[in-house]
Amino acid sequence: MLPRTIRILMTDDHPMIIEGYQNTLMATKHDYQTLIIDMANNCDESIAAIKKSIDTENPYDVYFFDVSIPASKDGKFKSGIDLANYVSHHSPLSKIIILTMFDESFRIHKIINEINPEGFLIKSDLTASELSSAFQRILNRDVFYSGTVNSILNKTIPHRLDIDSINHEILYLLSKGTKTKDIAKHLELSLSTVEKRKKTLKILFRVEDGNDQALVEEARNKGFINQ
Repeated sequence: MLPRTIRILMTDDHPMIIEGYQNTLMATKHDYQTLIIDMANNCDESIAAIKKSIDTENPYDVYFFDVSIPASKDGKFKSGIDLANYVSHHSPLSKIIILTMFDESFRIHKIINEINPEGFLIKSDLTASELSSAFQRILNRDVFYSGTVNSILNKTIPHRLDIDSINHEILYLLSKGTKTKDIAKHLELSLSTVEKRKKTLKILFRVEDGNDQALVEEARNKGFINQ
């Protein structure tokens, strides 16, 4: 194999976690690979590094983004998802790996629909071996999702229901016991719009009695929200 230099930016607000990721990749890289790893602990540090790399025409090859990190001071970037969105638009050849503690079906589908990352790792699934495998497979133009992500996708894909991100969030909020009027406020929609979307969901899930709880249970059975 020809020598290859791989530039990486890792963004996580826990320095010890980043150090662990770095040590794993350095210990398991191939001999022909040289890894240059930069680190950021919040959105401000990360977006500064991202913009500098793009402005100097030397973008990172791989980005690791934790979902829950401190927002930028100007409020433009509130999470690792916002940073990933920026990278996907401004450096489309770069690879994006999302890491998160969240394992709810709604959140996983939303991230895939918004970002479509090359890597999606649930931290509770993550081992050194999985991190190393994910990294190498993604470098070879493959996609790597951890076990929890694949399990959730495998439950919902067979049903082939056309559930957009807003409807999916409505299901998620209903499963948490949120009242319809509060769902409308949270999503910044009119009450009538939420009611219409609920009606559409009941048709899609074939819930005939009009009961919200029945809708939630059917969505759970089909894997669209967690058990």
